Amino acid sequence: MTKYIFITGGVLSGLGKGIVAASTGMLLLRSGYSVTAIKIDPYLNVDAGTMSPYAHGEVFVTEDGGETDMDIGHYERFLGYNLSKKNNITSGQIYLSVISKERRGDYLGQCVQVIPHVVNEIKNRIKEITKEYNVDIAVIEIGGTVGDIEGLPFLEAARQMRFEEGDKNVFYIHVALAPVLPSGELKTKPVQHSVQELRRIGIIPDAIIVRSSKWLDSEARYKISLYGNVPLQAVYSNPDMPNPYKVPLVLHEQGFTKYIVGKLGLDYREPDLSSWAEFVNRLDNPVKSIKVGMIGKYTKIRDSYVSIIEALRHAAAWNRVKVELIWVEATDIENNSEMLKSIGDEIDGAIILPGFGVRGAEGKITAIQYFREREKPVLGICFGMQLMIVEFARNAVGLHGANSTEIDPNTPHPVIDLLPEQRDIKEIGGTLRLGALKILIKPGTLAWRIYSSTEVYERHRHRYGVNQKYIDMLEEAGMQISGFSEEGFAEIVELKNSKQFYLGTQAHPEFKSKPLSPSPIYMYFIQHLASKI
Repeated sequence: MTKYIFITGGVLSGLGKGIVAASTGMLLLRSGYSVTAIKIDPYLNVDAGTMSPYAHGEVFVTEDGGETDMDIGHYERFLGYNLSKKNNITSGQIYLSVISKERRGDYLGQCVQVIPHVVNEIKNRIKEITKEYNVDIAVIEIGGTVGDIEGLPFLEAARQMRFEEGDKNVFYIHVALAPVLPSGELKTKPVQHSVQELRRIGIIPDAIIVRSSKWLDSEARYKISLYGNVPLQAVYSNPDMPNPYKVPLVLHEQGFTKYIVGKLGLDYREPDLSSWAEFVNRLDNPVKSIKVGMIGKYTKIRDSYVSIIEALRHAAAWNRVKVELIWVEATDIENNSEMLKSIGDEIDGAIILPGFGVRGAEGKITAIQYFREREKPVLGICFGMQLMIVEFARNAVGLHGANSTEIDPNTPHPVIDLLPEQRDIKEIGGTLRLGALKILIKPGTLAWRIYSSTEVYERHRHRYGVNQKYIDMLEEAGMQISGFSEEGFAEIVELKNSKQFYLGTQAHPEFKSKPLSPSPIYMYFIQHLASKI
């Protein structure tokens, strides 16, 4: 039978339940068991695609075109393989399915209610995913905080699953915060109250993982064990650390893996963590340091760019480089373009970050021109690549007023325009050009040197693209379109006959980057910067 591990959170959100879930899955996977991971989000949105990064952080795109919670990205990076959009369950999906069934008459005249109908839909969805993957263990993270009204049906589903599947087949992990006062005293009372709230719902945790700014001492562990009603060996410390990839190692050293496997009635096998430990060691022991400018419009919310940050971290580890990120708000450049000189002097290269809409676009264009003309390495991602086209069209081709129709619908030179298949679309959610799509690469180009292939697949999330009417003009002025889609859309751009690293990609290569298999584009970018030090 499939074993189910439910992970809940208490006290407040943002405790790193996603990293705990990913770490749990990775430890069990490396113990020889097949594993999948599911993220449950109690919001009523059908998916994360229509939410602002300020509200939700990054939208992570799966191979099959799902716009999912950023924790799906954590799962993929730690597990080392791709997941599906089905691995992200939302209240919106559940209620939409229940209402659709009611409209069809599937409930045969019943009064449709949260219990049993909504809860049954949740349980069925979880079981369908695990059956499709045919796994030994499913790790299921329930988003939000215990006590949130919208999360109650999911917690009830988790409670019922232990009743139905049996004690040996369901395991509960609760993640909660133990704050440290200015005096240095660590307080366990918030953890105790959080566990009490969970028990009122009918769930008694099997293990408690405590987030804090420092390690739990023996007294704190004893209190949490006593008042949380779990054995002392089931209380685990998860202190703050700058490297999230250490978390599975830290938990395993405390006996976490052995305890879970024992409670689930499985044979214990020591997990093979050698390659993971090597990665962590490389990340923690760099021999060089570089600075990368991050030019974007959501820089105050770093979770907006989680996958890019992690892709840089992956590449940095294998190049034994420490990457210091210099965050630059694009709107600040619009108000003070003189700041680019000090930024340019400080950084070794820049990434023009993705994002939608007018705000900050001109600041990014100004930065692109500054870096291109001074031969500073530049990597543009998605909207960043589109603005590289706009800047080049204006300042190298001489097309005054060139722009994207997303920014200026009345531009005289729409070098970036709505993709043809997007013109008749009425709904916003789930209608972008999404998922892993083929890119055909021209031999002899920078893109070809990066990928060592003439055909690659990268994940996409965009509605606009390079206007094909302007490609000849761009190439005559010195730009090289080095990657095309099967439909003929420009996918990768660079400069002809240039030694400068100047590359824009319509895709999001960061979504496929993993600790033990870094993205080729980010790997090459970091290698190039490090070689100049």
